Amino acid sequence: MGPISPSRALAALTLAAAAATTTITAPAQANTGAASATRSAPASTAATASTDADAVRYAWLKSCTKKDVAVPCGAWTLSLRSGRTIRLPDARVHPAYAGGKSDMSAGALFTVSGDGRVVNYFRGDRLVVRDVSRGKVRPLPGRAASLPRGLDMSEVDVALSPDGSIVAVDYLDTAARLPTLIADVESGRVTELPPDGTVLGFSPDGRHLLTSRFTDDNTTEFTVFDTGGRRTASQVVPQIVSNNSPVALADDATTVALIVTGASGASRLRTYDLASDTVSDAVALGIPKRETPQRLFWDPAGALTLWTSRGDAEGDITSAVQRTVGAATGATRRLDSFKIKSGLWTWWLPGE
Repeated sequence: MGPISPSRALAALTLAAAAATTTITAPAQANTGAASATRSAPASTAATASTDADAVRYAWLKSCTKKDVAVPCGAWTLSLRSGRTIRLPDARVHPAYAGGKSDMSAGALFTVSGDGRVVNYFRGDRLVVRDVSRGKVRPLPGRAASLPRGLDMSEVDVALSPDGSIVAVDYLDTAARLPTLIADVESGRVTELPPDGTVLGFSPDGRHLLTSRFTDDNTTEFTVFDTGGRRTASQVVPQIVSNNSPVALADDATTVALIVTGASGASRLRTYDLASDTVSDAVALGIPKRETPQRLFWDPAGALTLWTSRGDAEGDITSAVQRTVGAATGATRRLDSFKIKSGLWTWWLPGE
């Protein structure tokens, strides 16, 4: 396994229909409504994330060679913006099969919230969240903490809201019968989403989720749900939307930003409106061609945050960069950059 994997949700982005174009737009005014302070205030604003010394830059597992085979080893470790590292010996390193035996050749699930303040992992056989600065660990509420009978640990995926207070537990069962669970860590409420969708991410305020499903007509449908499980928008999306990544949902719950990287290596930014089924004109994205877009997020103010990675001549990832992006212009400003340790089995950025 390479030093970094594409975003977990990207496998869901597949072929669909052709696209229309309009001018690029930022999302409509964010729906602040009655969102609780614990969810909406922290969100994943670039300014907050870039100044919090206790926030995670990346989480990683070392790679070791056993009998000439590379395997994950050691403990999950957090590299913080302050330069400190935190080892998590309670985080499961190897996923278990349904029968209980561990798969020593694979790395177990691990997720970092967009603001870098909360991480999620298996502690024993239960899914937990940890507050990075306080060290407080608690299991997900109710049935979201434990896997359904007969499911391997490798058959579950998790997405965190930007502040880590809402957790989407997405089961990858072959029959696609198990509903996605939406667990509110603060209230303890667990709700369901339909089993045939894949969670692509949360809105900045954590109140909506963007999902994708492959239809019987060989098209891709994007659907937005609120955290109570109610469908708020749905559209069979054009091919230019389904075929490109990363993507991000805005607080208006209809605007999706996406990055298109062509054969030349140049990246461009577009937006897609779920309500009108329109794709904006592209604007050039102000990043070097040698950088690869990894993750994209709206913030509550209507700007974007972009994570990119850099590689060496051999194709190994060597560093990561975080920038703000102007939605209308594609202009960027660097917030953070850092080198990635060598000899890693895998690593995850905030929001992955």
